Amino acid sequence: MKTLFKVGLVGAAIALAGCQDDAGKTEQVTAAQVQLDNEDQKAAYAIGVSMAQYISGSLEQQATIGVELDKSVILAGLTDGINETAQLNDEQLQETLMAFDQRVNELAQEKHDAEMAEAQAASAGWLSEMAAQEGVITTDSGLMYKAITEGDGAKPSAEDTVTVHYRGTLPTGEEFDSSYSRNETISFPLNGVIAGWTEGLQLMTVGSKYELYIPSELAYGERGAGQMIAPNTPLKFEVELFAINGEPALEEASDQ
Repeated sequence: MKTLFKVGLVGAAIALAGCQDDAGKTEQVTAAQVQLDNEDQKAAYAIGVSMAQYISGSLEQQATIGVELDKSVILAGLTDGINETAQLNDEQLQETLMAFDQRVNELAQEKHDAEMAEAQAASAGWLSEMAAQEGVITTDSGLMYKAITEGDGAKPSAEDTVTVHYRGTLPTGEEFDSSYSRNETISFPLNGVIAGWTEGLQLMTVGSKYELYIPSELAYGERGAGQMIAPNTPLKFEVELFAINGEPALEEASDQ
C-alpha cells in the first residue's frame, strides 16, 4: 500500500510540475498528457493538484514578506522524498524547516508591525484633522463628536435600546455601512456595540443628529472588522437618534 501511494504521488507531481526542455525552461504538462481513465489515476492526479494548490498558496503568502522559493527545487525535493533519495537526512530536514519557519514568522511579524505603525500614524493624522474642525468636541476617552442637529428629547443610558439611522465611512470617505441605504432604522442595546457608539449616543437627545469621529481603540482596534475595516482604522458615523426603548421621546417633549 505504501509503495502504490508513492507511485501515485510521483505521477501526479510530474503531471503538475512539468519537465525540463533543452533550454532549461519548465514546460507545463497539460491534463491531456496524463491518463485519467480510472479512479486510481484520478485519485493520484487529485492528490497532486491538492498538494500543488497548498504549496502555491503558501508561496504566495511568503512572497508578501519577501520570501521567494524556487519552485523547481521544491519539485526536486518532492520527487526525491517520494523516491527516498533525499539529499538531507531527517535531522537536517527538521533543523532546516524549523529555521525556515522561524525566519518566516520573524519576517511576518516585522511586516505586521510596520503595517500597524503606518496605520496608527495615518489614524492620528486623520483624527487631528477632524479635531481641528469647527464645532468638534473631544471627550476624555478621545471620542470626538459634532452636533449637526440638537433634539429636545431624552438622553439614553448605556442599558437602553436605541433606534437610529446611521452612515459609517472610512477616513477615505468610502461608505462601509448605512441604514439609510437600506431605508430602515435599526434598534440595538447601547451596551452591545463598539465603545465609541456606547459613549457617543449617550451624549445625544432624541431628535438629534451627530457626527461621531471614533478612534480605532473605541471601534474595532487591532482586529479590524470584515474586509473593509482594517486594523487600527478610525471611523466616522453620522447618527440620528429617533427613539429610546421604542418610545420617541421627541413627540412627548413637543407636546409640552
